[in-house]
Order: sequence, then structure tokens, then C-alpha cells
Amino acid sequence: MEASLLAQFDQLVAQRHTSRSELLRDLAREEIIKSLATQRVDAFASVTVVYDHGVRELSERITEMQHDLGEQVRSTMHVHLDADRCLEVIVMRGRADKLRHAAERLFATRGVLQGSIEIVADTSGDEQVHDHVHGHSHEDARESRPARAGRAQARRGGG
Repeated sequence: MEASLLAQFDQLVAQRHTSRSELLRDLAREEIIKSLATQRVDAFASVTVVYDHGVRELSERITEMQHDLGEQVRSTMHVHLDADRCLEVIVMRGRADKLRHAAERLFATRGVLQGSIEIVADTSGDEQVHDHVHGHSHEDARESRPARAGRAQARRGGG
């Protein structure tokens, strides 16, 4: 390894308060997981979109796309950024290539201004998901739309 690269590497080691071997192990693991995430493996994805909420029926189309994905959508978060733009974060689980395809369809939707996806291969081999997300969880995803609407109405005191 050339001296300048080694010096930069050692700076990173110092910043992370670790050893060279631990940092090499972390970097190797990260690259392996990135490589797996491009294949047909189980994965988790975080999809982020910024969109113009003034575009007619765009919010409804984004919501419908999520409903079409069914249990692949584990959680969502919606934020109003300003008078014109919203940010939506969608956490999904499924096969990496299918998650990427779904995100690309979402990014291509008219009115979506910006989009990104981060895919992490599920290397656990364990089908159990420990859900720490507050908001829509995988339990909500299994519930039918009418059941969710009825539950929401009951919370508002509407019988």
C-alpha cells in the first residue's frame, strides 16, 4: 500500500478509535454486504423520496404503490418540509433486486424531485424481525385498510 494511502488509513483508524485490523474487518464486511445487496438475496431497504405535494394525486399514488407492495413495506415516515415539498422514508424488507425495482418505479413517478435507496443484505438467516419502529409497523401492514380506518375512527371518538 502506498505511503499516502496508509497515512490516510491510519488517520481513519485514529478517528474511529480502533485498530487497523478491526477497521479492515469492518470495511471488508461492509463491502461484502454491499455486494450481496445487488443480488437476489433477502434484504432491508430504506427508500427516501422528496416530492412536490402540489402535483395532483401524487400523495395518493405514492401511498397506493406502498399498498401494492404489501408486507414488503415495514414502516413509513412522512415529513412536511415546506409549503411545497414532502419527504417520505419507506422501510422495506424483501429480495434486494425487487426492492431496488420498486424504488426505481417510485423515483420515476412524476412529481418526485429526488430519491435514494440504501439496501442492506439480511445476513442473519433469521426470519424474525425485531421491530423498533414507532408508527406503522409490520403488524399494521398485515391489517386490512378498512380495519385500520375503523381503528383510526375509534381513536378519534367516532364510534
